[in-house]
Amino acid sequence: MSTSIHPVDEHLPTGKVAALGLQHVLVMYAGAIAVPLIVGRALKLSPEDVAYLISADLFCCGLVTLIQSLGATQWFGIKLPVMMGVTFASVAPMVAMANANPGPMGAQLIFGAIIGAGLISILIAPLVSRMLRFFPPVVTGTIITVIGISLMRIGINWIFGNPFGPTAPSVVNPEHAKWLADVSQAAGAPGSVLPAVPKDLALVPKVPNPKYADLSGVGISALVLVSIMMIARFGKGFIANISVLLGIIIGGVVATAMGLMNFDKVGKAAWFDVVLPFHFGTPVFDPVLILTMTLVMIVVMIESTGMFLALGEMTERKVDQPALARGLRTDGLGTLIGGLFNTFPYTSFSQNVGLVAVTGVKSRFVCVAGGTILIVLGLLPKMAALVESLPTVVLGGAGLVMFGMVAATGIRILGGVDFKVNRFNAMIVAISIGVGMVPLIAPNFKQWMPHGIHPLIESGILLASLCAVALNLFFNGATHDTAAAVRAAAQADTH
Repeated sequence: MSTSIHPVDEHLPTGKVAALGLQHVLVMYAGAIAVPLIVGRALKLSPEDVAYLISADLFCCGLVTLIQSLGATQWFGIKLPVMMGVTFASVAPMVAMANANPGPMGAQLIFGAIIGAGLISILIAPLVSRMLRFFPPVVTGTIITVIGISLMRIGINWIFGNPFGPTAPSVVNPEHAKWLADVSQAAGAPGSVLPAVPKDLALVPKVPNPKYADLSGVGISALVLVSIMMIARFGKGFIANISVLLGIIIGGVVATAMGLMNFDKVGKAAWFDVVLPFHFGTPVFDPVLILTMTLVMIVVMIESTGMFLALGEMTERKVDQPALARGLRTDGLGTLIGGLFNTFPYTSFSQNVGLVAVTGVKSRFVCVAGGTILIVLGLLPKMAALVESLPTVVLGGAGLVMFGMVAATGIRILGGVDFKVNRFNAMIVAISIGVGMVPLIAPNFKQWMPHGIHPLIESGILLASLCAVALNLFFNGATHDTAAAVRAAAQADTH
């Protein structure tokens, strides 16, 4: 009697599974650390808190990967070789929340929205698994393209200077700042006849900042970009797969040699520390922000659906409706865990799905090993402090590649869409991308609209998503084509 084990459930030798698991970690590492760096700096958190976000992110990446690959009860885990990471689709809404509410208060709002969206996602996962017909490639391709274009702004700001702080395009005139400080002090002195300085009075930055677009920083970004391109072009196999990570390392070494990066924070960081929930205080649950993040999660789960179906074909294990619901429910559980542990929404990393196809190794225990490695990395604060110490110019060169690849993935998916016979598809893409660009090009378009809906409409990704779904229903109806979704997912290399 044959008792052959399916390749997905095969236990490989310990050394081999550890090496393959580390390969999965290295392939996803650059993408995994990007989101906490973006959101932490948008929140204007201290370097120590940003490093904590990175540790929490790596820890939760590992934990949710174990749940997805190993399975947990009959409700969670698709039990396929899946690596889980923070989705870039959630970045733009979180940055908008951070810009409106910087500091720990903004973090509490973001994590409250993530926890709420995670709970809702767990409940609606079985329903979402049946919504694939509303998200054909013309819709998902458009959404992913807009995600990439929206994120490019972050990478460009990393290269030339962030929109706030010491490298902002303009600074307040130091003489004017000193005058206002002196007047404020004099007005507050006992017996002063000067009127009190009005609340929230601030000076407008008008003086060009000499640190903006500094050529040495631009040069480092260019070096990182060229290094990534050269490694991708001439590297072989695994080396080519981690070109972004190697480019960041090269940029970090050069920045250190130029005196732009120091390791003081790394030296002060502990060797080992536990990631605890609610580091930034009790989460704040805002209904509009929860709705915003829930809409993001629906888009993420639809993308995951195509990814799981594609992975099922690669591994020759049929993904039926209950398995699909378990996988999507785990996206929601991972997002809930992320909110509790001060990190972000989670989904399957498609570059790791691509790695399964490249290596031909189908065992889910390789991803279990990768998840274990990520948990260990999350418990090493020195590693997070090292990442946080990287100058933004180093990350800028890599960001241009990572975020540009997101847009390229969307374009590739759109490449398989029928534009020749179905003329409506071009209109869906054109209008949706145009609507998605509104918050990017005209950020103050919402100034006369009710303040309560601002978080919902200031994300171009959400606007484009809603527009694409609605227009596709209007022009094409809701035809069910699972094969098209699988083909689209198979083309996706990155989040």
